[in-house]
Parts: sequence; C-alpha cells; structure tokens
Amino acid sequence: MPALRQSDAAPAIPNLPIPDLDQRSGRNALVRRLQGLAALTASDVAALERIGAQPRLLGPQVDLRSDDVVPEAAFVVLEGFACRYTQRAGGRRQIMAYLLPGDLCDVDAPDLGSRTSGPMNHAVGTLATSRVARIPRPALTDLIRRHPTLGQALRAARLSEQAITREWIVNLGCRSALERMAHLFCEVMARFEAVGLVQDGACPLPLTQSDLGDTLGLSNVHVNRTLQDLRRQGLVELRGRSLRLLKPRQLREIAEFSPGYLLAATGTDGPRLSADRRWR
Repeated sequence: MPALRQSDAAPAIPNLPIPDLDQRSGRNALVRRLQGLAALTASDVAALERIGAQPRLLGPQVDLRSDDVVPEAAFVVLEGFACRYTQRAGGRRQIMAYLLPGDLCDVDAPDLGSRTSGPMNHAVGTLATSRVARIPRPALTDLIRRHPTLGQALRAARLSEQAITREWIVNLGCRSALERMAHLFCEVMARFEAVGLVQDGACPLPLTQSDLGDTLGLSNVHVNRTLQDLRRQGLVELRGRSLRLLKPRQLREIAEFSPGYLLAATGTDGPRLSADRRWR
C-alpha cells in the first residue's frame, strides 16, 4: 500500500481540483467545532477566523508533520480529511485518529498545562485534498492568553479527542469487523454533523479501502466483504466519495454507538443533530 510522503513543510498546491471539499459558505469549521464546546464571544469568534484566514491547500498523502520532530506549531483542518498514523519499517500503516474539519492537532501550549518533551512518535498527514492552517506556538499561546474561553474550548476538544481514542481502542480490541465499520461510520457522520457538514443526509468519506483497513485493522479483502455486507443489509450508501446512513438507528444498534463521548468534556449528550432527526 502507498505510504504517506514524508514532508515537514509541504508547499501549497495552486489550482488543484478539490472535488471532495465542502464548498458551502459560512463560518469556518474551527469556529463551529469550538462553539459546540464553549460559549464563545464575538471577539473569540473573530480571533478564530483570523488564525484560519490563510490556509494551505494540500493534496492527499502529504505529511503535515513527520514522526521524528518536536512540533513547533499546531495545525487546524478547515476542509478535507487528515489523520494521525504510524508506519512500520516494513511499510504497514496504522491510522490512529481522523482529523476532520474543525479539528486541531499538536495543541500543546503551556496554557493548557502540557509541554512536549521530545519528538512525537506518530506522523500527521492528509488522506484527501485538504485546507489546513498552521498556527505557530507563540501565536497560539497569545490567543489563549487573550481569549481564556478559547483555552477552555481547546481543553474540551482535547478531552473529546482522548475519548475518541478510547473508543477506537475498544473498536480494535472487542468488536467484530461489521461492528467496527458500523461504529466508525456512525462516528464520522456525527462528527461532520456537529460542524454542519452533513448535507442531504450525506457526509464526505474520501477514503480508499486501504485507508479503512489501516484504520480498522482489517485486510483489504475483509474491508470489501464488510462493506458489501453493510450494503446488502441496506444500512449504508457509499457514492461519489460520500457516506449516507440509510438505517441509522439499526446501524447504531449494531455498533452499540452512543455519541455522548464525542462531547463528554462539555457535559452534554453529544453533537447537536440536524432537524431531520436522522439519528433517532
């Protein structure tokens, strides 16, 4: 399977076709993400929009950070699909987390009570064409100092990320292939819906079967069989690099999925759901 390219400072790619990016206008996904975690003021929102005002457009399979460096900046995914991953010497890859629109990585400012002591043991790279903003560490520290509510939201985002990691461990350790994939699809849909990027019941899923296999610990053959099983039961539709849950309640029952962990840090019941009540 192809490896993600190792590039610490990937350049912007001009005039790149972006069929998998969400083209709707409105506040950026970072604002929508953090508004779901804390009561942001107009000043907080304006500050977030400034730090995401000059994103880079990157193609798929481009590293934002390799696994042998100390992060000097945070990254925020505004559009597209990225991941945390590790790669063994023999080429096998394990995807450990998805970074979706509105997600940040390497937020490790002193204001949040943590410092990185050495090089990271995993890389961060795009899985699809993405718009990504880089936030230098001094700018992030200053942002949190001037806007303490943003610091609270970033802490909540980190706790949510940790909760997602625990669910992924359960996925790999305790669930069948069908349950793993059902849970992943439910989670991805809920996370896109939380930032307003579900349209007509569908969310982006610009992933290959190899990407899904590297996420779920399954071979390509097993991924294909599991997808066919979900389709045969009429549970999901995958078309045009997008995912639609046709029977969301049944899929949630198979996966034992409850979205509360996605916003556990805020004390809420999970992502706000759209008016069509698709999740009921």
